[in-house]
Amino acid sequence: MTFLNCISQACSCVAVARRYGTLCLSALQQGKMFSRRSRFLGVACVLSDSIPTGLAFLLAYWVRVWIGHTGSLSPIYPLRVYLPLLLASLFVFPILGYLLGAYQGVEMRRPRDIANDVVKMTSLGFLILLTGLFLFKGDYVSRSLLLVFAVFHFLLLGVGRAIFIYGISPRNRQERYRHFVIVGTGVAAAELASLLEEGERFGLRLLGFVSTATGESSPPAGLRGSYPVVPLEKLSELLHNHIVDEVVLTAAKMEELSKLEPLMQQCEREGVRMRMHLNFLSTVFSHVYVEHFAHVPLLTFTSTAPDEGGMLLKRIMDFSLAAVALVVLSPVFIFLAALVGLTSPGPIFYRQTRCGLGGRKFSLLKFRSMVDNAEDSLPHLEDLNEADGPAFKMRDDPRCTNVGRWMRAFSLDELPQLWNVLRGDMSLVGPRPPLPSEVEQYESWQRRRLRMRPGLTCLWALEGRSQLRFDRWVKLDLLYIDRWSIWLDCKILLKTIPAVLSGKGAH
Repeated sequence: MTFLNCISQACSCVAVARRYGTLCLSALQQGKMFSRRSRFLGVACVLSDSIPTGLAFLLAYWVRVWIGHTGSLSPIYPLRVYLPLLLASLFVFPILGYLLGAYQGVEMRRPRDIANDVVKMTSLGFLILLTGLFLFKGDYVSRSLLLVFAVFHFLLLGVGRAIFIYGISPRNRQERYRHFVIVGTGVAAAELASLLEEGERFGLRLLGFVSTATGESSPPAGLRGSYPVVPLEKLSELLHNHIVDEVVLTAAKMEELSKLEPLMQQCEREGVRMRMHLNFLSTVFSHVYVEHFAHVPLLTFTSTAPDEGGMLLKRIMDFSLAAVALVVLSPVFIFLAALVGLTSPGPIFYRQTRCGLGGRKFSLLKFRSMVDNAEDSLPHLEDLNEADGPAFKMRDDPRCTNVGRWMRAFSLDELPQLWNVLRGDMSLVGPRPPLPSEVEQYESWQRRRLRMRPGLTCLWALEGRSQLRFDRWVKLDLLYIDRWSIWLDCKILLKTIPAVLSGKGAH
């Protein structure tokens, strides 16, 4: 069977699965409960979170009014003046929670997950609100009100989320449990069974396994419970004699896809929901999901997470912070521009063609740190290159001016790239943009670093900057791409400040 035929057959199976039930491609493996129920609970959780947010704001306003009456602080404006801030809060926090994944798999959240969600939503939410107040000149908003609001929001959101999760848990009500049968006894079946055991307190219960191999009667090893294993031909009998809500089929090889459609038809006849876990797909690409192009179902393979909402939030954060930084740092820009212009002949800014998202070329902007026309002398210095791979690094590059060496030590020459961030060529955090000549020398696996918009700072800039080997750069970039989140961007930005101020590792 050719690969294209396998994909065609897989898409056919997907189409059938959508007719007969809800298709779930490794949803349990990703730590999320089944998407339809999760979407419902996610919407309910958004509405539930709005109550603590509104209550926290009103309590904070009442406390601030009381403090004003005591004479400790000046009185504040009437409540109606702050209604736009309240409405913005009711909009910002749910959207932020959605983009941070706080509403995915709500019923599976543990206490530490809830704490992480609350910390992230509160800290980033108030950062966004403060940025908005700065941009729109909200000077009338009391800083003490915001501080009290943040404290109440943190406490009430955590309590409200805990109450919500306790309310949706099945506890001892048997009718809330969903009973599962897993077809297969391999590695994928064992992983799913383990997750179902973990999810029993959330209303999931594993009944047993159906073996697809002749003579196989033992369940997967390592499970807490003891489960029966029945042969494939007795699936119908199992569905007749037991309460089975869902059947999960596992396929470890592409060749096994041909067996799935008859099993789907059997589940349809019995009125039982069926799900598929195509285990072999996870060894091909990092992410697999179903997408429709018009009415045609497409099984989509990608090495980066399909998180359009998160990317939108990343772009909003990039634009907002870059705009603020350009305004706040304008005196620094003027000082550095004068320093470059007065100490060496040539232009103040240096433009260089770099490769951005997907290899798209753009013009990168920097303060000039070398003599004019420095690139003309590069061929004469290549033998002195201290970096491995296609990149060129030299500790005491003779082309650098005295001011340029100082700027490079603290990455001040990179500040004009905030304009590239504002334009959308770059992001605040991401793999550093390579030269086209470097990309031409990339090995196949190294090209994946082009799948994320390049950034001003990155993981390897924190670890060793120019002192790292090229392969280590790329591996850290790929690690960033695979584990990307808004929270990771925030942590990298915060850690970049001391790394840059120390001046260590810069050439």
